[in-house]
Amino acid sequence: MATAKNQKLNRDGAQAKKNYDAANLGSTSSGNVGSGHIHKKADVTAGVIFNTPDGRHQFYMDIDGGRKGWTTSTSPGCFQVMCGEDMTEADNTMILEAWNGDISIIAHNGKIRMQGTDIEMVAIGGADEGKGNITCTASETFTVHDTPKILLQSSSLTKITSGGIMWIASNSCMKIYSSIIRGVTDAVTNKDSKVGGQRFAKENNNL
Repeated sequence: MATAKNQKLNRDGAQAKKNYDAANLGSTSSGNVGSGHIHKKADVTAGVIFNTPDGRHQFYMDIDGGRKGWTTSTSPGCFQVMCGEDMTEADNTMILEAWNGDISIIAHNGKIRMQGTDIEMVAIGGADEGKGNITCTASETFTVHDTPKILLQSSSLTKITSGGIMWIASNSCMKIYSSIIRGVTDAVTNKDSKVGGQRFAKENNNL
């Protein structure tokens, strides 16, 4: 039994992984396939690993340590997935599913494009309060254009606000309906109107 004095530690100070049955299943000048490979930090063992001469181009399936059950693929070039030639339009051809945790799609220096005959976005929060939301944030412009119809419908509240200028225009017909229509200008800031409105003005000046 190894003592604390002669135990080999990994870079994080924990005991380094050991493997006495690692195997190189095949190796050429173009790459190799191995089993039981211990990663450089000596903290994780790969059950299966595919390597190329370029260290940035590899595929490995880890079986222990902090990445137990992880599958990782790295490519300095393009990573392509194509499927569905023998499927029909109604079939689920490609499935990306996470039972727990987030799914992140990140393009550090490029665009993210989504294209299909239809695109559906559904957020299901269940019984958890504060969940079931869809949030869009753009640092510059959020644009919807070349669209014949835009339909917005909510069961309790619809709110459109702007910290600057808002334009609402229609070139044919504009219909506005409500059981009560109330308009307030910033004139009520200094002196409230006879029907009130000062509080409403204050609420909407804090955008």
